[in-house]
Amino acid sequence: MFRPKIPTMPTPTGIVTPPAVEPTEIVQHTPAPAPAPVPVAPAAPARPTVQLTPGTALALVGGGTAVVLVVGAVLVSMLLAVAVTAASVAVCALVVRSLIASEHKRR
Repeated sequence: MFRPKIPTMPTPTGIVTPPAVEPTEIVQHTPAPAPAPVPVAPAAPARPTVQLTPGTALALVGGGTAVVLVVGAVLVSMLLAVAVTAASVAVCALVVRSLIASEHKRR
């Protein structure tokens, strides 16, 4: 039941069929003449510069502060979750060690 099943290979017949080879024709092409030079297009108009008003600066600072606070809260909560898990594992280890020690003292 637990023995591996090895597939049996058919015995070779010794007959080999060569792959079909079709002759190919070699044709040399002359390179195409170089295209005529393309006229240079006029440069794209310059983009308008971004004007930073006191209102938009305040909005950017407020948005950045909100992002930093949210990311910080997430990181602190993850660190707290790891710390609580480590403390509970440590308490469980102490309880198990105490139970094992008390079991050895009774004998």
